Amino acid sequence: MIYYFCTPQLKRNMISLSAKSLDLAAFERIVLQKEPLQITPEALQNAADSHDFLAAFSNDKLIYGINTGFGPMAQYRIEDADRKALQYNLIRSHSSGMGQILSEQQCRATLLARMNTLLLGYSGVHIDTIELMVKLLNAEAYPCIYAHGGVGASGDLVQLAHLALGLIGEGEFWFKGAVVKASTVYETLQIKPLEVHIREGLGLLNGTSAMTGIGAINVLHARKLITGQILFSLMVNEIMQAYDDHFSEELNQVKLHPGQQMVAKAMRAISKKSGLLRKRHEHLYNKKITEHVIEDKVQEYYSLRCVPQILGPVYETIENVARVITAELNSVNDNPVIDKENKNIFHGGNFHGDYTALEMDKLKIATTKLSMLAERQLNFLLNQHLNKKLPPFINLGQLGLNFGVQGMQYPAVSNVAENQTLSNPMYIHSISNNNDNQDIVSMGCNAAQMCARVIENSFEVLSVHALAIIQAISYLGYENKLSPATKWMYDQLSALAPAFKEDESSNDRFKKIKNWLMETEVGAQMKDLLGFDSWQLVEIPNAS
Repeated sequence: MIYYFCTPQLKRNMISLSAKSLDLAAFERIVLQKEPLQITPEALQNAADSHDFLAAFSNDKLIYGINTGFGPMAQYRIEDADRKALQYNLIRSHSSGMGQILSEQQCRATLLARMNTLLLGYSGVHIDTIELMVKLLNAEAYPCIYAHGGVGASGDLVQLAHLALGLIGEGEFWFKGAVVKASTVYETLQIKPLEVHIREGLGLLNGTSAMTGIGAINVLHARKLITGQILFSLMVNEIMQAYDDHFSEELNQVKLHPGQQMVAKAMRAISKKSGLLRKRHEHLYNKKITEHVIEDKVQEYYSLRCVPQILGPVYETIENVARVITAELNSVNDNPVIDKENKNIFHGGNFHGDYTALEMDKLKIATTKLSMLAERQLNFLLNQHLNKKLPPFINLGQLGLNFGVQGMQYPAVSNVAENQTLSNPMYIHSISNNNDNQDIVSMGCNAAQMCARVIENSFEVLSVHALAIIQAISYLGYENKLSPATKWMYDQLSALAPAFKEDESSNDRFKKIKNWLMETEVGAQMKDLLGFDSWQLVEIPNAS
């Protein structure tokens, strides 16, 4: 599926999942909208057949993780009587996470991603496992997972161990917004914890589901970021009554990058009926200019003029990451792989997280550049020597006595600086461990969490930027000269954080704007305002 800036309004219906049917639209509905799900009978039967094959096949054979130890301990054979204890010991011993608990949303995403992998029918787990995970998702109950611990090689071993710990009735849960003991969840829901059948421990732990679940949320949020920043970039151009040819079709079609063309076309669509943007030929070409020194700017600063060239690669990066994350969500990332069709078990490294790790590094770099653009536009608005149109710091009160947006620029600059530091790649920071069995690792869960932090920081940068834009539009009296799309954005945001003269704490206003930007389907509103069937403007190669 290709995502463009317009997402249709989503209906709250039961979502049916079958093998390889979890695209990002369904993921968003289940994880962000908390819509209920069910598994198709065919998919459950397929998973049940995988378990039955493994049960029969493993009777008289030595199979890794069923009657052997794990990792470097695989040379030790386990007696049949101890098989179940082996699985429980694996879960408990690897529940060694530290640091903060992942957010409720990230834990829900991890639970869904792991359930979907097991549903593919290559893990040999009993369908009780899948059915329990579905019940917990629908009840808004998710095992608590710790941020620190995984290295992303045998997958997210530590993170997924905490997921498994919750499934066997131990540890803690996020339950309807609060952290509670696992026993409380099972008692309240009147369901039983998971009982191990053959390899449920290893089947739950071996995989990339934590990094990939977090990564999918990152993609969805990054799409909202770029939608918001395109709108804000247009609003800054409107504030400055800039010429519109820098996002014209003629200019951008001769640069052969689909992302740039996409952003430029989006800007043209958003700016329709704007009463502020100017046509170059009307002001500079259709009359003779005789002044030696031209007061009016002939070209805008790069942060206003180069938006398609800057956000184009950001857009392409987001969509390429979306393609990889969707593939990983629907991939078998277990080991060994239980292949009932070929009646064999294959050992390898599908649990390795390099694909997700690299994409998370790419996404955080692109997101950091987006935040840098927003901060430079913010700085332009606050500096009267640059914009030559607004009072210092867009101070609508008494200069010297009041401060306007002066004190609010600092968190934007601080967040961008942090983003720049966090954008150093995790993908290349492999450290050998596990008796050198895991001698090259992905650090994928670290990369996904760092990317999530960069994205959240960027929403905070955009919150400050939004407040400055509100101040500028209010000062200039441009509210009714904006395009219908940017007018809608202005109305929504100024209702949360109106223009101000007197100084007061801005913390509450920023929280409101940030939450609105993270939660609102802005693209869907743009569709309604612009009358577009959808914003399927430029297809990104290899993104379907």
